[in-house]
Amino acid sequence: MIKSAIGISDWLLILLLGFIWGGSFFFNAVAVDAFHPLLVVFLRVFVAAAILWLIMFARKQVATQSVPMWIAFLVMGCLNNAIPFMCIVWGQQYIASGLASVLNATTPLFTIVFASWMLSDESMSLNKFIGVVLGIVGVVIMMSNDLRSGMTASLFGQALILAAAISYAFAGIFGRRFKAMGISPMMTATGQVTGSSLLLLPLLFLYEPARDISNATPAAWLSVIGLATLCTAFAYLLYFKILGAVGASNLALVTFVVPVSAIVLGGLFLQEVITSAQWLGIVVIAISLLVIDGRLLHIGKN
Repeated sequence: MIKSAIGISDWLLILLLGFIWGGSFFFNAVAVDAFHPLLVVFLRVFVAAAILWLIMFARKQVATQSVPMWIAFLVMGCLNNAIPFMCIVWGQQYIASGLASVLNATTPLFTIVFASWMLSDESMSLNKFIGVVLGIVGVVIMMSNDLRSGMTASLFGQALILAAAISYAFAGIFGRRFKAMGISPMMTATGQVTGSSLLLLPLLFLYEPARDISNATPAAWLSVIGLATLCTAFAYLLYFKILGAVGASNLALVTFVVPVSAIVLGGLFLQEVITSAQWLGIVVIAISLLVIDGRLLHIGKN
């Protein structure tokens, strides 16, 4: 049974996962300077899949041979890896990593809307409704300057990050079935990155990366390794463990933690600057997530 409240141990895991995924925006920003976005995403999931398979073999875990289950892994890999990773890496070519991480923090807003419609045990409460409205206001504030200017590269980049957030929301909802079917977090994580690798491989051959990877800097290669090992292989083991314990809407709160490390790393190492309007939007989105969690404004039952 999914818990409606988040315990201390769950919060610690959510904080850890949030800081790890915040680092992924920093790694993306470094890697995309040397590699084609499609290659960055493929290497991220392919290396992560190889690591997870090695761990499974070392633990002597038996992989599922169910065809329907592998189809589900392909769907999960598409929703939770291929689509959002591509949107984020592509979008980060036009906007700062800190801003991208904040827009990605709208995932809980989309998750709550879709989960209340699709899942019987995650209904829309007044707290969640108010939080979603506040979150939408925060996004509009963040994008206000670009919205007034019309379609710009920055606005396009922000739209891509929002598309990634929507894909993550559906992934969180879809991913609950693996816990119900008794599939371990290890098998689920391994299956989804394997599925996304298989989906991306034909695209990699079809659209060969334009930049020569032989000229990539050590920093770029280290960033790809960080994306694959820490931000994907290890992070998704945590992801499915938390998802099975607290549910899709609560897990989506991890995106509240992500911007903290992303903004700090972007400011320290990439000299990124967040505008005043964007900071205001960040504050409003943060408040919306606290309202959703019931810690800032508790109205009835969540």
